[in-house]
Parts: sequence; structure tokens; C-alpha cells
Amino acid sequence: MNVEHTDTPLQIETGRLYLRAPHAGEDARIVNEAIRESHDELKRWLPFAQEVPTLSETEENLKRAQELYVTGESFRYLIFLRDTGTFVGTVSLFGIDWDVRKAAVGYWLHTAYTGHGYMSEAVEAIVRFGFSHFGFNRIEIQCESTNEGSRMIPERLGFRLEGTLRNEDLSADGQRLTDTAVYGILPGELIPEAP
Repeated sequence: MNVEHTDTPLQIETGRLYLRAPHAGEDARIVNEAIRESHDELKRWLPFAQEVPTLSETEENLKRAQELYVTGESFRYLIFLRDTGTFVGTVSLFGIDWDVRKAAVGYWLHTAYTGHGYMSEAVEAIVRFGFSHFGFNRIEIQCESTNEGSRMIPERLGFRLEGTLRNEDLSADGQRLTDTAVYGILPGELIPEAP
């Protein structure tokens, strides 16, 4: 990696949320509970959620996220409500190419907290952060073309649908071919979400 990121903040705040880098031991229980409680929805779209992970598997996953944060390979943030400190999901910058200065955004939200605009707020914050802190030239979001909930996020924030890749991936359960919607955004194109 050819970027200095020792000053990368471990926490980002928005109007209603704070995004914090994970602490494996401290956060494993709340993340695991959220996956368990949201399993039916998450397994439709995410390969990692095909089986409910054990607490130790979630802790290992968070340890790996911490390692990748340190090496600058990806930056995962846990999303909490500012008023209550309740954990509601995750948002990440990953697939980072430091030569081109581009990244992708990934996210998932606890089922009980959908429909409140929390994920739009979190994605807006991490995209703004990626452009301002790292000087990214491009950020993209890819999702299964039939995942309307996920597609609403980039569409609200000014990402452009750059194409649909046909038969590009397998469904989360690995049983069928799927199409992938590819959204991209460049510096200056972000549309702020209304408060």
C-alpha cells in the first residue's frame, strides 16, 4: 500500500449515527445478535450469512476486519445510533486500489432498523470520508440487480447506474446466476440526504 493512513479516524459522526471501527472482543456479541435477528433477510443477499455464525466466528471476522483496517486494505465501521448507542449495522470501504484511488462500499443493516434512512446516512458519511480523507477518485456500489432495498441507497445519493452485468455472479446461496447492478460516483457528485 502506498498511502499513509495512520491518521485515519476510528470514528465518524453524522446527525443521528456514529460509525466506529470494530473491537473484536467487545463487539462480537452485539454483531452476532444482529446477524441472528436479521438472518432471514441477510441470507437472501449475503454469502457470509448463509449460516448463522457462532459467536467465535463473528469474533474472528471482526479481528480480521481490524487487521485489514491496519493494513489499509479495507475500512469497516460498525453503525450505532447516537441517542442510544444501539448497534444497527455495518458499512465498509473495501476493494481499495491505492494506485487508481478507488474503492467500493459494502453494507448491511439490522432488519429492525430498516426504513429510517440510517443506511443512506451511513453510506453518505463513508463516501464523503473516502473522498475527503483518502482522495478517492471513484467509489462504487455493486449489488444483485433484484435487491431493491440495497439499490435505493446509491440512487438516493447521486450514484450513477453505470450498467448491469448479466449472469455476472451467483446468488448468495450459490444456487443460481444473478445480474449485478454497478453504481459509481466521482468527487463532487454526492447528493446529501435530507435530514
